[in-house]
Order: sequence, then structure tokens, then C-alpha cells
Amino acid sequence: MKQLLIWGGAGIAIAAGLWAVFFFANGAKQQPITTGGLLAIPVSENDHRKGNPDAKVQLIEYGDFQCPACASYFPLLKQLEQEYGDQLEIAYRHFPLRAIHANAQIAAQAAEAASLQGKFWEMHDMLYVNQQQWASERNPEEKFIELASRLELDKERFRSDMNSDMLKTKVNTDYDSGELSGVQGTPSFFLQGIRIEIPQTYDELKKVIDEALAEGSAPVQIETDANGGIQIEDIQLEVSPAI
Repeated sequence: MKQLLIWGGAGIAIAAGLWAVFFFANGAKQQPITTGGLLAIPVSENDHRKGNPDAKVQLIEYGDFQCPACASYFPLLKQLEQEYGDQLEIAYRHFPLRAIHANAQIAAQAAEAASLQGKFWEMHDMLYVNQQQWASERNPEEKFIELASRLELDKERFRSDMNSDMLKTKVNTDYDSGELSGVQGTPSFFLQGIRIEIPQTYDELKKVIDEALAEGSAPVQIETDANGGIQIEDIQLEVSPAI
């Protein structure tokens, strides 16, 4: 097994380059153009997922409910889901851009509050469809409660859950995983565990999905051992804190 010593936060970025070298050295087909990042935390049962969990292709979005670009991609992802069905699994993680979107954090918590009543994806959809109605509100919580009512949720429970420390932590955990993966803006997409450049059209998005289906390889996963080492395929990276 190959071992390399990597210092500080550059570990993930260098790991991505090393994985690319390993991947192409082993005769794999050409991959979609990527920005070089790998998904630091693999998708698990803690994530919001839809589609076939055994699908060949896995697409992860880091999104911000107040982000106009995310709202514009929302119908494209719905179309993708309908077209590919069981061939695709889609996962969503929160990445609220708090510095520029004042309501993004609480919107993410609203989606999580709906999730506790079994309706994450329904609230996810409604937040994007109705984005213009709440994005500029000084206090958007009442708007979110209206959406919860339309979904026939327990409104009092929803209000309490939306402001709970548990859901703040859940959103922050997603955000932290995005930072580890090199996410800086939204939407950011990872296909088969590799960050891809944002497709400009539905046809471009469909093309990278088709290429992944044709390739048929499993999503790339980074594993961390007890000593803080990162292992990708048969390459092990020992990550030490920055000095």
C-alpha cells in the first residue's frame, strides 16, 4: 500500500489529484470534467436521499434554499429524477450561504423540521417553488409555518423543531462536510463522489449522467482511519495538522 504524508487542509485537494492519477493509470474511461474535489463524507442513512439506493449513479447536491441559482436548478433535477427513475439516486445536503442569504439557515432548519414529520422532500420543493415569497422577509418563520400547514404538519411541533439546537446542528454538520469537500458556493454537485462543474443546461446535466451510467463504476469514497489517515482505493494518505 502506498503512503504519503500530507499537511493541513490541503490533504483533500491533493487526495483528489492522487485519485485521478490512480484512476486513469488503471485504464478507466474518460470522466466528466471536474473541479478536482472529492466528497469527503460519503452518503449515508443520515442524508436525505431519493431514488434507488442501489442505483449505479449517485448525485449529491449542496444547496441553499435562498440561492436563486439553486431554485433555477430545482426543476432540472426534478426532470432528471423523472427521466432516470431507478437508475439514479439523488441526495441533498445543506450549504446555507449565511453571509449573503440571511434566511438560508432558518430555511434549512424548516426543511429539517418537516423531515421529522416525514416530509423533507415536500418542504424542500415548496421552499424552492415559493422562494420569492420568503427570501426577502425579515422574519420568514411565519411563511414557513404557512408552508407546514399546507403540508398538513403539526404546526406547533414544526415551530418548536425548526428552532431546536438539534436541527441547527444537523444543518451545520452538512455545511461542515461541504467545506471539507471544497464547496464554496451553491449549487455544488458531486457525481459518483467527484465534484463536477455546474452544467449550464439540462442537456449538459443529462450528458454527465449518461456518461456515468455508461462507465458503471461505484461512487468514490474517502475513508478515514483511527489515526486520521485518509484512504482512497489502495492509496493511503496520512493527514497531519498544519504547523
